[in-house]
Amino acid sequence: MSVGETVETEPRRRPGRAARFGLIVTAIVLLLFGVPWWTLVWAGNRWPGAVFAAGTILFAALAAAFPVLMFSGHGRRHRDGAARTADTLLGVVWVLFVWSILGNLLRAVLAVAGVADPARSRVVTAVVALIALVLLLWGYAEAMRVSRVRRIDVTVPRLGPGLDGLRVVLLTDTHYGPIDRARWSRGVVAVVNSLDADIVAHTGDIADGEVAQRREQAAPLGDVRAKLARVYVTGNHEYFSGAQRWVEHMASLGWEALHNRHVVVSRGGSSLVVAGVDDRTAAGSGVPGHHMDHEAALRGTDPSLPVLLLAHQPQQITGAVAHGVDLQLSGHTHGGQIWPFHYLVRLDQPVLQGLSRHGERTQLYTSRGTGFWGPPFRVFAPSEITLLTLRRG
Repeated sequence: MSVGETVETEPRRRPGRAARFGLIVTAIVLLLFGVPWWTLVWAGNRWPGAVFAAGTILFAALAAAFPVLMFSGHGRRHRDGAARTADTLLGVVWVLFVWSILGNLLRAVLAVAGVADPARSRVVTAVVALIALVLLLWGYAEAMRVSRVRRIDVTVPRLGPGLDGLRVVLLTDTHYGPIDRARWSRGVVAVVNSLDADIVAHTGDIADGEVAQRREQAAPLGDVRAKLARVYVTGNHEYFSGAQRWVEHMASLGWEALHNRHVVVSRGGSSLVVAGVDDRTAAGSGVPGHHMDHEAALRGTDPSLPVLLLAHQPQQITGAVAHGVDLQLSGHTHGGQIWPFHYLVRLDQPVLQGLSRHGERTQLYTSRGTGFWGPPFRVFAPSEITLLTLRRG
């Protein structure tokens, strides 16, 4: 690892950390469930007593059950049923939370217009509930469908003439998890194989769960076809799910696991370095030998050759720029997945999605992701299978 290479290390345990974490979780749960409750049940609706009581009990029960389900589903026990319920509830309450806030802007407009309660509040309740229902149904359909193909041309000035027109298919963030998507996985592979790829890359977050749990869902990846290479790097979720076992499993499926290393592909007398680095969280994971190491990944390469780098997170672009990479492929952001979560993603990542330039030489392509994490919804952030065609400058 080079001097100054930025990695995340395991945080030190501090007294009271668990208590602070508990307070933060409680505050988030109260906010997420409290705002929709206030908007839909309380406010100025003046519902009959039975309706008010039933709504209050429902929101209170869901708020109490949510952290229990989340920890049971995604904690050490890994109970898929609890995880499915918690993830779905998270998506539903997030959409209700967002549109409850926006609904209260409508409340202010109606107040200025002279509409009095309870009519004003009931109009807001109806609008919020209807919009949330439509977005959740649409978002579920978007999440569960086989991803559309997004076609991007990328000019790489140092690309040799024999590689002009090289077709690179990018998969990322498949997140095989508690919802069985083996059929979806086969559909994705069928689309990939129809694209006549020279290189197929997977930039991590294959699954939420161990290889033994998600083997069937990941199995179709073994059928992916590429003329020159199938390459893979770890994402941050592999470090919750047995990263080394996923590296070994992908190798067993015939993929080159670029664990801080590279391969060279050639066509028509021209060559390209295809390198990969571990996710930036790897160093703090406790998995032996895993950390982000650009120097190791590029060691022994011909400096005159162009470099295509796989790195899970867009934030890893700093190391790519420092090491003269021509094009980095990343995922991780999901394009925000459920609007307007992308504003929070941008607090942590330099790019949300698409092609961007960093420094004099380096370009970055960030995919919105092929699958979804957690809540089975995608709202204003469609998934993608990306076909990048590399062009000479």
